[in-house]
This record gives sequence, structure tokens and C-alpha cells, in this order.
Amino acid sequence: MTLPMKAISSRDNPTYKELLALASDRRIRRQSGRTLLDGPHLLQAGLDAGMSFSRLIFSETAANSVLADWCQRLPETPACVLPDSLFNALAPVDTPVGLIGVIDIPHVSDSSQGDCIVLLENIQDPGNLGAILRVAAAAGVDAVYLSQGCSEAWSPKCLRGGQGAHFQLAIHENADLPALAQDFGGPVYAASLSGSASLFDLELRGPVGFAFGNEGAGLSAQLCAAAQPFIIPMPGKVESLNVATAAAVCLFERVRQRR
Repeated sequence: MTLPMKAISSRDNPTYKELLALASDRRIRRQSGRTLLDGPHLLQAGLDAGMSFSRLIFSETAANSVLADWCQRLPETPACVLPDSLFNALAPVDTPVGLIGVIDIPHVSDSSQGDCIVLLENIQDPGNLGAILRVAAAAGVDAVYLSQGCSEAWSPKCLRGGQGAHFQLAIHENADLPALAQDFGGPVYAASLSGSASLFDLELRGPVGFAFGNEGAGLSAQLCAAAQPFIIPMPGKVESLNVATAAAVCLFERVRQRR
């Protein structure tokens, strides 16, 4: 049976204050173990992955078209309707579609690794981070490790950039990347402008890791020392690639080699 619908019209409503904190405060997301999924595509990806939803939120405009469908899909999940102005303050995009879900952030075992891992150092833009996670999931990566200086993986903006990729990966935050590079059971290659080996000469058919760093600062000396630096050949007159683009080139070179 579908639960009763709750209408919220005030910014001072306790439920709304909780939702606004989840939308804007990393500390609250970490303490509560919850985050927000924006839009039907992400909600469906979470539903398909077996995520636990604790609330559905609709804008007044969207409620007329999508409320009945989603309340039918998640009949045991409490739902509320907000005026568009209140709803828009929760969304990570300028033109929200009017549907948000609250999920519990999944717990990942510390031992999960697999045959292909990605190490990310100080990737600070949540959109870039989400794009990298999307590429990693598409290329069959098993686990992604984020340094302490990375943007938050489970923020609404990063989730939006990942478009459901988060649910296909083991994501480890606040990881010791040099230690992981040393202990991994295969080579870990570090994308670096100071490398000499070419990506297209690397052996990528076995267990392998890739390390990518901040576009401005690159990788730390400690991580480069623990990994094997390489370059992506670029015959054109550009200095570097966007980090998400570089990750796509590297990870799909592995896919090509393993055909």
C-alpha cells in the first residue's frame, strides 16, 4: 500500500531542513550515511542496483506527471511534494526535472579490488570525478580508490556526473594511493607528462591499475615513485587532456587489448 503523501511548504519544516543539509553539506552526508539522487535515470539505476530508498521528493510541477508512477514503484517509501522554489534549492542542476530520492550510501568492503583498479589523486571537480567513474564502469573497472584530496564521490553533483556508474563500482574514499600501488598484484601505470613509455606499448591484458591526478598539479612524487609513469601520445598541438578524457583513452586501450 502506498504511504500517505506529505506536502511541505515552509523552509522551516524539519524534514526540508534535513533534505537541504543532505544537498549542501558533505559532513551531514557522511554522518548520516545518506545522499540524494537527482532525476528518474539515477533513481532507476539505484533501484536496479538494489539501493535502499528512505524518501522520495517531488516538485509540485513534476508531481502531476511522475508521482503516481514512482510511488507505485516504491510503495513503502515515504514521499513529499515541495513547491518548485523549495525543490530547486535541493537539486544539483539549474533545470531540475522535479524528482529526487534519498538513498543510503552503500558500504564497500576494504578487501574489494579485482583485476582492474583506478587510483584518483586530488580530483577536485565533482563533475570530472563523476565522468571518470562513468568511464571506469563502462570499461569494466572493478574498484576505484580516491585520495583524501578528491571531491566527495557520493555528492549529488558527482552522482549526477556518474549517471549510475557509482552502483557498478567498489568506490573507496580517503585511500592511501602509494601503498595501494605498491601492494596491488599487477603493474600500476601512472599517467604523467614526465613519463617516457607510451600507453600503446603497455601490456594491459592482465591485472592492471591506472593512476590519474589533478589536471593542474598532476600526480604526487610519492605516487609516481610507487607506480610506472607513462604518456598518452598526442601528435596534436595541445599540452594535456582533460583527466576524464585521459582516463577514457587509457581504460579503453585496455578493453581493446583484451578483445
